[in-house]
Amino acid sequence: MEVPGLAHNITSPLSPCEGMIKNLSLDSIQLCERDDSKSQDGSMEELPVPQNIKISNITCDSFKICWDMEARSKERITHYFIDLNKKENKNSNKFKHKDVPTKLVAKAVPLPMTVRGHWFLSPRTEYTVAVQTASKQTDGDYTVSEWSEIIEFCTADYSTVHLTQLLEKAEVIAGRMLRFSVFYRNQHNEYFDHAREAQDNRMMPSVKDNSGSHGSPISGKLEGIFFSCNTEFNTGKPPQDSPYGRLRFEVRADALFNPDTNLYFGDFYCMYTAYHYVILVLAPRGSRGDDFCKQRLPALDIGNNRFLTCKQDEDGGLVFHHAQDVILEVIYTEPVDLALGTVAEISGHQLMSLSTVNAKKDPSCKTCNISVGR
Repeated sequence: MEVPGLAHNITSPLSPCEGMIKNLSLDSIQLCERDDSKSQDGSMEELPVPQNIKISNITCDSFKICWDMEARSKERITHYFIDLNKKENKNSNKFKHKDVPTKLVAKAVPLPMTVRGHWFLSPRTEYTVAVQTASKQTDGDYTVSEWSEIIEFCTADYSTVHLTQLLEKAEVIAGRMLRFSVFYRNQHNEYFDHAREAQDNRMMPSVKDNSGSHGSPISGKLEGIFFSCNTEFNTGKPPQDSPYGRLRFEVRADALFNPDTNLYFGDFYCMYTAYHYVILVLAPRGSRGDDFCKQRLPALDIGNNRFLTCKQDEDGGLVFHHAQDVILEVIYTEPVDLALGTVAEISGHQLMSLSTVNAKKDPSCKTCNISVGR
């Protein structure tokens, strides 16, 4: 049975993780505080303590929970109290407001029970959970068991269903398509020297950073090389400014993007600015990167989508277009030989403020957020 609702709480030292429960809702799950955790009737037999807690069916904003209980006084149980907290992060910003612990109250239903709520569960986040059994008394007070042991679990990444919701939001603002002919990548001189001297003249894939949506399944997992393809609408050429370095590698678009390449949608986000970013993945068909994306990301038709297209013209050549109103970050999943293109210095500025390295998504933006954990 799914836990249906939630409200605010005030913490108390009586909880095993930082709080307890009060003002309980009988029809919904709630956040609450409690002044007394014990019944005053000492003659009543103690309620069973939940044992062997098991967490299963974990998604980015839900999980199932079940446990074992002794048979004694089991028939007296009317409610379960669930203490759910984000696991303490030693590296967290000490000046940031602390996450409010979540105290859930649910009617005693057959187990396993589903706990679902994007307002208190975030993707790929570690949590601790403990459980009490409770019996409501005629005076409205509760007799409760001791708290169970505290266990830990981690929520999952966005599923393809969630990513498809992000994809549909991104399509709304993508804008008209502009023609382009090259992919480009800016870096410092040391990067290209290392590619020439230590990597057999190749740029090698590296693990994607944690920029973008917190629930993105490619962050910290997919290996690739970031490229850009956006052009200036008045010149049709790449901009001469970049936040990533004064040297630019340019390669013909068909070297990376062609009918033997699969295209995937990876993410949609912004960084507290008016600019919105769409992450796309280019993976040669049958490659390791392609296998990774097939299981996790929505696939796009290379000739018919709102972000990046590759089509044949009347002469049989390939023509490429990109969306005008979003900044595309294209990840190519395989090594790229520098001999395929050219490296030259840009004439513009290095605009560090536009860097998206480990950039955090604005959780308040209505344009690029969906109703799951951010």
